[in-house]
Parts: sequence; structure tokens; C-alpha cells
Amino acid sequence: MSSLSTRPADGADGRARSEAGTGSSPGARRAPRRFLKGFGLLGPRHGAHTVPAVQLDALALPLGDDGVVIGVDAEGRPAVLGVNRPTPYDVVLIAGLWTAQVIALRAAATGARVAVETGRPQAWVQLVHAMGGGQNGLAVYDVGRVPPQGASAGTPVLVVRDCGMRPPRGRVASGPWQSVLTLLPYLSPVAPRLMRQARLTGVQRVSPDEAAELGRVLALSRTETESLPSLADGMTLWCADRDRQYVMTQPTDGETGLLGTPRRMD
Repeated sequence: MSSLSTRPADGADGRARSEAGTGSSPGARRAPRRFLKGFGLLGPRHGAHTVPAVQLDALALPLGDDGVVIGVDAEGRPAVLGVNRPTPYDVVLIAGLWTAQVIALRAAATGARVAVETGRPQAWVQLVHAMGGGQNGLAVYDVGRVPPQGASAGTPVLVVRDCGMRPPRGRVASGPWQSVLTLLPYLSPVAPRLMRQARLTGVQRVSPDEAAELGRVLALSRTETESLPSLADGMTLWCADRDRQYVMTQPTDGETGLLGTPRRMD
């Protein structure tokens, strides 16, 4: 990283300061202080802000993970989904369309471009219209028709695959600054494979039989497995390795007006 030096250069300016400082002539005055380009006027001088070492443990920074706020956890704290990453990131979401659309809207609001691969484009058209006809962060493509997105740190991409129970292998895979979220309406024969490949899995309300299968695949506790058939609309159990977190997605007024209230069934 380059830096700007505030030390004056040698030469004429140095001689002027030398002459002013020695007072070589009776009428000599101290050379005026020059402005430093890019810094403006020099401000007042204050003592350094310090804290004794014994008080360091009392300091706290109110910072969370960088990403998309997808709801609140059991303690009411914001739950953040970090989809903008420099490494490939795959997410499987066994849920209703409503939750996937809220995540897509919020990802676009953070500056990411969202590419939706879907066999039901009519279900996404209202989001496209709400965001300016696909020119402002969200575009819809037919299954197998998603072009290369050119993701980068400046323009991260979230690909949402809404391709039914048996999504085909996607042409556009996850990569640096490009995450892929695969939406499954229910547990399907391909779901275990997709979940094993994913870094994160979200599960909404499912049948008792599906819950038992998910409990085996995700190594859920008995309590977590038994909770799945009775999860409320908008509630998702997110699983990553051995971490488990229940998150309630609560829509904003604008999201309610566009998408309606939370629902598991489409």
C-alpha cells in the first residue's frame, strides 16, 4: 500500500526555512506553513487516547459478521448470512419460495447482483419489476441459461437456483465472490448429496419422515429433529458443521407489501 509523506522536500523550501529559523536578516520572518495536499489545515494537538492494560477486557466493539441480515435468533439478535465471500460458498435451503425471495431481495440491497435460475419465472417477475426491470441487481434466467456472471470483490454475485425437486447440475457454479443458494421445496432424493456438498443448510417445516431423514444426514439432536415438523412460518433451522441456529425471518413493511406474510407453502 502506498503512503503519502508529510515531510517537506529538500531544496528551495528547505533553504527558506533555514534562513527564517536563523534570522540571518533583521526583517526576516518565519516562512509560512504550507498546506499539505490532500490533508488540508493542520488541526489542534491533543494528547493520545490511552487505556490502562487492566481495563482492556472492558472494551467491546459492536460489530457483527458482514453479510445479509436474514432474521433474528432465539435471543433476538440479528442473524447474518455471509454470502459475499472470496471463496466458493454453497447453501441448500429446504423451504418455501417466500424465504428465498426475501434473501434475494436483501442480498441485492447490500450491493450484490442476484441471478435467479428458475423454471417458474412468473413467480419472480414481481421482484424484477420492483427492482427496475432487472437493471438494478436482480435478473431471472431459465434453467440452464445462466450466463457467466463475472463476479468480483467489487460486484459479488448470489445465484439462486429455484429448479424444483431435482435441480440439474448448474452451468454456473460457486466460486470466488459468487455464492450459490439451491432452493428445494421438500426433501428430495438428491437433497442428501447437495447437503453434503454445501457449507450451510437451512431447513423449514417438513414432515416427520423428512425430519427423521434430515436428522440422520445433518446429525441433528433428537430435540432438533423433533422440532422440524412444528416450525412456525418464517422459522428456519440453519446448520453448518456442528453449529445449529434457529432464525425467524421477519419481513419489513416493503417486503410484506411485495411478497406478503411469511409462509412455508408456495
